[in-house]
Amino acid sequence: MGGKFYDNRELSWLKFNARVLEEAFDEETPLFERLRFVQIFCSNLDEFFMIRVGSLHDKMLFDSKDTENKTNMTAKEQLSAIAKQVKKLLPLKDEAYATIMGGLSAYGVEHIDPKSISPEEDAFFRAFFAREIQPLLFTGVVDKKHPVPFLKNGEVYVGVTIRKKDDAAGKVTFGILPASENFPKIVWLPGTGRFMLTEELINRYAELVFKNFEIISRCIFRVTRNADIAMDEGLYDHDVDFRDIMSELVKKRKKLQPVRLEFLGKPDDNIIALISKTLKVKDNFVFCQNSPLTMDFLSSIERRLEKKSELFFAPLTPQKSPAIDQKQPMIEQIKQHDILLNYPYENISQFIRLLEESAENPDVVSIKITLYRVARDSKIISALTRAAENGKDVLALVELRARFDEENNIGWSKRLEEAGVTVIYGLEELKVHSKLLLITLRDGNDVSYITQVGTGNYNERTSKLYTDLTLMTADRDFGSDASVVFNALAVGNTVESTNKLLVAPKGLKSRIVELIDNEITYKDKGYIGIKMNSLTDKDIIEKLAEASRAGVKIELVVRGICCLIAGVEGDTDNIRVISIVGRFLEHSRIYIFGRDERRRVYISSADFMTRNTERRVEVAAPLLDRSIADRAVDIFETCLRDNVKAREQDSDGNYTRVQPAEGEPRLNSQIYFYEQAYRAAEQAQTAAKPSAEPQTAAAAPAAEPTEPAQPVQPAANSAEHVEVHRVKIRKVRR
Repeated sequence: MGGKFYDNRELSWLKFNARVLEEAFDEETPLFERLRFVQIFCSNLDEFFMIRVGSLHDKMLFDSKDTENKTNMTAKEQLSAIAKQVKKLLPLKDEAYATIMGGLSAYGVEHIDPKSISPEEDAFFRAFFAREIQPLLFTGVVDKKHPVPFLKNGEVYVGVTIRKKDDAAGKVTFGILPASENFPKIVWLPGTGRFMLTEELINRYAELVFKNFEIISRCIFRVTRNADIAMDEGLYDHDVDFRDIMSELVKKRKKLQPVRLEFLGKPDDNIIALISKTLKVKDNFVFCQNSPLTMDFLSSIERRLEKKSELFFAPLTPQKSPAIDQKQPMIEQIKQHDILLNYPYENISQFIRLLEESAENPDVVSIKITLYRVARDSKIISALTRAAENGKDVLALVELRARFDEENNIGWSKRLEEAGVTVIYGLEELKVHSKLLLITLRDGNDVSYITQVGTGNYNERTSKLYTDLTLMTADRDFGSDASVVFNALAVGNTVESTNKLLVAPKGLKSRIVELIDNEITYKDKGYIGIKMNSLTDKDIIEKLAEASRAGVKIELVVRGICCLIAGVEGDTDNIRVISIVGRFLEHSRIYIFGRDERRRVYISSADFMTRNTERRVEVAAPLLDRSIADRAVDIFETCLRDNVKAREQDSDGNYTRVQPAEGEPRLNSQIYFYEQAYRAAEQAQTAAKPSAEPQTAAAAPAAEPTEPAQPVQPAANSAEHVEVHRVKIRKVRR
């Protein structure tokens, strides 16, 4: 194996997903939200197999000598270890589902066991199948004249082995019935909250489809295909628009080789062997489980239970930042002082207001922005198109290679072009992952800038689900640096050097290493604090270990993959690693080097992963305003004090929940930040009231949202793994 303080990337990710699944067992979390955690665990695992396992399959096939460079595991060894670990996790998923559904039975919702239905229930379901499902059911039979039909990625199927009734010694044939298309996800028993999955109905009544056949065995199964397509393989064909290339690659993805085969229950070994052989899936990547293969039916259950508020999170509403005067134009305010927004606690609407005002402001000459993932009904896109229609020079770099958002981004790029926006796609070999906006104004004979740098996407939906930071500044050096970045991107180049911004792939990693080296010179007086999603970059890990050996105190808040193992004697003794898994997805990146007068604080779009530091365009921005830097450090330090949703890594690379010390109050950092946002919004609202309406402290109203309260729910279809915790914002009185 590799260095003793290294963990394998893929196994570290599986540990993260195990932490997500732990939330499904947390009895403090509302019952339905625990069920949603099971869904998140499953969707995370789907993407892991499609991308990471798919990539390892390709490496194993085409380069048997390839190794993972930190732990020296070959692709084959990693695949074997992944399969073993997943088979340990799936029984926990089954247990969580069974426990939660058992709890929901008290609310009248019950998942019926098809094997134990009454004659009356059987009569209803049989009639429903014959009336509503069978007429729309496509039947596929596999024999010499009928090849295996294409099985779609992620779809659920019913498989049967059959033989003609009048030919007892005849040949056994394989039949396939799709269960995912054209049908409701679940079928409710009338007048009750009891249900069966549609695939369970098809499986139970398959003999109605194959009337002249004897069914020998049957099963419910699901296929996961490799989705790790080579995004840049068509980039060098300059006679074809890259958007057309991407459209073709997205189509290709849907037809790649299966990498996982899942079965519901434990079917007959013969049918498992038949399907796995047909799809060329190896035995160790065949997984049997007792809970549903896909959890995409939860919305139906949610609608039935929506009036049971105790099953869901208390509504939390992003607040308006007290740093922003709602009556004053955003550009004027940003020229007066830098503004930092903290999502989801503060509302993205204030950033959108900046764009909307810029679209109408006669002094605004141009707007340039990098778009990686945007909402499907995006006000940000609308503001950009409005600006172009008003004659502004608008440039949007739309990253068409944003994983699983390719089709969405292709559509947005066309809409932007139709409105007169100049659309570029980025660089041939590098994804553009930065969150950068540059607004240029003509101020008499002078030019001024408004620059925004963020840690998260320009996406209204995820801004309510992910913790992210966005900085808006009128600093001229920031604007000049951003202009250099956009000019380089426009001609297909990367930035060689900048004044204040750190820009990957050429100017971020080297600067991070310099900053770590600088802390090493201070030895046990040195300090490094980093908050990020993932840590995999070997050079940075080695440098952090060197700093630890020199006595530098290092604190890391790493939500997901962490290939560095903390607390290893002689190497990482001075490093602490925690992971927070809570109601919101921890997504902000904060870098802190040093303390007191020599402290330097950055926010960034980049994790410390090789793909971010060397193969993407990323931007980190220093926080030059002391009060804003203090705020970012306070966010980081509050995360470190979390003793409700934090897990701490031990010297074996395992994670355990942080427990409050005796007498120490419980602190859920995410809820603490929401309490802060509510309190600050209330204080700003009170301060803005006319002095003719004084209030005594006793008469002051409880903190209320500044906008109509809307429930914030986690996104279950993203690899950006959203997590949940029940809490009610306490009433804050002045």
